Amino acid sequence: MNLSILNTINNPSDLRALNQKHLPDLAKELRQFIIDIVATKEGHLGASLGVVELTIALHYVFNTPDDLLIWDVGHQAYVHKILTDRKSYFQTNRQLHGISGFPKRSESKYDTFGTGHSSTSISAALGMAIASQINGDFKKHHVAVIGDASIASGMAFEGLNHAGVTNTNLLVILNDNAIGIDPSVGALKQYLTNVKTGIQKQDNIFEALNFNYSGPIDGHDVFKIISELERLKTIEGPKFLHIITTKGKGLKQAEENQVVYHAPGKFDAITGDIPAKPSTLQAPKYQDVFGLTLVELADKNEKIIGITPAMPTGSSLKFMMDTYPNRAFDVGIAEQHAVTLAAGMATQGMIPFCNIYSTFLQRAYDQIIHDVALQNLPVIFCLDRAGLVGEDGATHHGVFDLAYLRCIPNLIIAAPRNEITLRNLLYTAQLGKLSNPLAIRYPRGRGTELNWKVPFKEVEIGKGEQLKQGESIAILSLGHVAKNVAHAIDDLTVSHYSMGFVKPLDTNLLHNIFEKYENIITIENGTIIGGFGSAIAEFKSEFGYKNTLNTLGVPDTFIEHGTVDELEDIVGISAKKIKAFVLKIMNL
Repeated sequence: MNLSILNTINNPSDLRALNQKHLPDLAKELRQFIIDIVATKEGHLGASLGVVELTIALHYVFNTPDDLLIWDVGHQAYVHKILTDRKSYFQTNRQLHGISGFPKRSESKYDTFGTGHSSTSISAALGMAIASQINGDFKKHHVAVIGDASIASGMAFEGLNHAGVTNTNLLVILNDNAIGIDPSVGALKQYLTNVKTGIQKQDNIFEALNFNYSGPIDGHDVFKIISELERLKTIEGPKFLHIITTKGKGLKQAEENQVVYHAPGKFDAITGDIPAKPSTLQAPKYQDVFGLTLVELADKNEKIIGITPAMPTGSSLKFMMDTYPNRAFDVGIAEQHAVTLAAGMATQGMIPFCNIYSTFLQRAYDQIIHDVALQNLPVIFCLDRAGLVGEDGATHHGVFDLAYLRCIPNLIIAAPRNEITLRNLLYTAQLGKLSNPLAIRYPRGRGTELNWKVPFKEVEIGKGEQLKQGESIAILSLGHVAKNVAHAIDDLTVSHYSMGFVKPLDTNLLHNIFEKYENIITIENGTIIGGFGSAIAEFKSEFGYKNTLNTLGVPDTFIEHGTVDELEDIVGISAKKIKAFVLKIMNL
């Protein structure tokens, strides 16, 4: 496609010099530019296609970066990045040493706030607006673009509640497309649907919060958006603009299958079709082992409940939602609510499996401590995407869970080394024998076992296992990283133990290991500080052992984006790096 207009646009100043009549053509070129790159480089497609006209209008009307613009969540920000000095290297998006897939303050002056997690934009923009007032700048505009799934989160309501009693120059734009990654849920979604269809009879909820409300308007009519933004610039106090968009706009398949085309992987840029997967047998994804096993267990145990905050497809809880819709719940982007909802169910004898991505469970830390662990309620946390997750980068790596969970009393923490041990942990959790909450962490992507659907076997809580017998060196691994260890020491006379649990530890096994081996190495796909290695170091100190202990894992820094293989190599837990480390200790 001829990108004759886009080729002349590198930053918002260039955009503002363009005649308005050319903006619809620019929108077409931007869509094709994104489609062409994401088709081969992969990334988040549908969300950015849906906000092309809005992004053009925002940078056309407002004096960015002096006026401050926040995207919530950052899936929507590809057009923003292309229009703000990053077009020439946008093809590096989400690749190692390339630009981030999300807004990132250190990357560009136009990225005013990092937004990898959702529902933070209103609070951040309000903070900026109040700061501008304190600094005596009453002309600066502060704009938060938030999706209909993100605005249903509690934090977004907290921001709205505060903003409504200020006179700040704040504009909240609701990008309403009725879907986040999966379709939006809840009463607010129904309210917005009623507003769009004209059947809403109640007072406007946003006007009730003291916002000057306008809309809903067509979010794909760039002229109408510009006109409304120009009008809103003249109004004092907090304002709210409701726009209606279509996620995936401009690519037929992305419009018709919005869940798949949120992040479709590689696809044909001309036809839009996703190529068929290879017919060769592959090990299953951990998320599917969770989802399918939970249905299998729920068939026989009617007390099992599934809960997820807005990730039914990504977590594969969708399988249970389809089979047992009255016992599986997507609560929207509401991690705090998900945890306490599970706690409430546990008080009534139910067996709640609360599936939350590791990085998102951070958002419900108080609820884990106060509502679950303090009351010692047997909630089962299934932490998907634990460890390094790849191209989503620092905001999404699930590397802190071991450290932030290990210090909580009453909590059992497990990390299965493969799909079979995950399956057996899920089985054990629902037997009704546990009187403590349990967290099970497992990685993104595929495991190692083709024949994973084997008869269930109860897991002994806190029990480790020896996988290989060696001589003077013992490697202790936790979780799926055992696969890397096995490859690394395949031809070495080194012992390998999969500990399985970081809390409680298998102290009997550890005493045997420390009494037998001079050199001990711990390996984890998580942060070294406070994690599995720290637990072993504490054991060593408590019992006065003098062995040499080395800990491998994620260092004390935020790890950027790249493939999982690339990142594991960088932090030193790839099979190649593990082997090199062991050979160095062996003086070989």
